[in-house]
Amino acid sequence: MPDTENNRPHPWRRPLLILEFSALAVLLGSMAWFSSRTADGSMISAGWLLIPALASLGVFASFIGLMYLRWVAAANAANRTRHRIVFALLAITLIGVWGYGIANTWLSLNAS
Repeated sequence: MPDTENNRPHPWRRPLLILEFSALAVLLGSMAWFSSRTADGSMISAGWLLIPALASLGVFASFIGLMYLRWVAAANAANRTRHRIVFALLAITLIGVWGYGIANTWLSLNAS
């Protein structure tokens, strides 16, 4: 008989999936709204760019959380430390790339 305890999804899985797809919807909606606003030649305040920036952070954070649940939380106890170290390096790299992109976008807006 299969172990039903191991077949249950992690309790954080559903909230992370909801966060990921909600943030993705907000991100795509804001991109569509910005493209329609800039098509008619009107300027957008730089403060409005916080919406897609925070939405993209939500997508990244939930993606990293789901990756943690699938990779590290599911690992056996013998390999868990190694998985955590590799995962931490990967997560820091992903957040660093996100931060680099946000910083470059902000600097390019302020340079003009």
